[in-house]
Amino acid sequence: IDTHWFTIVEFIVTSHKRRRGFYTSEELPRTMNSIPFDITGNPELANNIVDRVNENGVRCSGNNNEHLPIHYPTVNMLEYLQDNEQWLSMSICGTAKKEQFMKVGKGLKEAIEQSDNRVVILGCGGLSHKFWPLGELEQHEASDPIHVITPEARKADEKRIGWLKKGDHRSVFEGMDEYNKFAPEGKFGHYLIMAEAIGGVDCKAKGHQYGDYENATGTGQVHIWFNQPVDGWT
Repeated sequence: IDTHWFTIVEFIVTSHKRRRGFYTSEELPRTMNSIPFDITGNPELANNIVDRVNENGVRCSGNNNEHLPIHYPTVNMLEYLQDNEQWLSMSICGTAKKEQFMKVGKGLKEAIEQSDNRVVILGCGGLSHKFWPLGELEQHEASDPIHVITPEARKADEKRIGWLKKGDHRSVFEGMDEYNKFAPEGKFGHYLIMAEAIGGVDCKAKGHQYGDYENATGTGQVHIWFNQPVDGWT
């Protein structure tokens, strides 16, 4: 679930048999350029996800165009995680609201349950997501969270990290109106879709935090992994 793949009129799922090429970041080409990628896809699962999401009332399409751009939340994962598995990417629709993200997650869950695949869902995006102005940015590039855009944004991020580590997904869902004041990346759709697919407000999986909560030019960033509890997600 790729927050840098930003769509407007629908969600999109990649349905290629294979994607390969070279990636250069349009955002920061001096640091991310000509990175090779070669990804095997799963058109059957992709098309099933599309069908289930549409059945849940949210517009979604598949796309296997060979020139479809790829984005770094997908590419960055490959270096660390890619082996012989198949990969799909899903866009974040910027006009969607929490209710649509939840319906997408429900459709994703249904498609996975109907398949024979063992699926890992990666929600790739940040927490609060406001940047420092260019004239001030150089003073705030360090990873120390003291540089997150405001103390209030940092507090909001840390509150949600605490909930996730306790497995309190309900509080995250129910607190979205408050959290939206701090502009979470992609409207926090990467989390909402992922979490809905593993139980939504009833999910009890506790998050395991990898690394520190960090700043990135004013935005909040953290890595959290959810293992399935032995007695199920809910």
